[in-house]
Amino acid sequence: MTAEDLAPLLAAVARGDRGALRAVYERQSVRLFGVANAILRDRDAAADALQDAFLKVSQRAAQFDASRGAAEAWLAAIVRHAALDIARARGREIPTDDPALGDQAVEPEALERVAASAEGRRLRDCLAALEAKHRDGILLAFVHGLSHAQVAAKLELPLGTAKAWIRRGLLRLRECLA
Repeated sequence: MTAEDLAPLLAAVARGDRGALRAVYERQSVRLFGVANAILRDRDAAADALQDAFLKVSQRAAQFDASRGAAEAWLAAIVRHAALDIARARGREIPTDDPALGDQAVEPEALERVAASAEGRRLRDCLAALEAKHRDGILLAFVHGLSHAQVAAKLELPLGTAKAWIRRGLLRLRECLA
């Protein structure tokens, strides 16, 4: 399907054509599910986001304007917003597998405030100064919310190595921030 094929389908959806909505779903749902899953990292939540997004598409198809951008981008933006709404609603858990650190929920607004602050800039600078292996482990664990086992699988490392890299990275990060 070409990009030009989606615009007429969205116009038909705006006129209430359920077959056109089904066609858009059949052609774009796999890609859009990937967008939602990349944000939420939870297949069930991604499916919910996709459902919410297509409900919005059915209600707002008349707002699509091909002169302002591609239909694929418009659809992706709707899915992205639906996924972010779900992420905000459920809060953000940061699993650590380290009982000394404990698991804690962090609200997205708190993360945005930290990122915009001077501390956020210091944190970014300190992360940039870390070795790539330590930085990648920390980001996967604490930004993307992966467990140590998931980090190990993603980086194709033994679990103990992944845990050691994350731990050493955290110690170096603590020294840099002190």
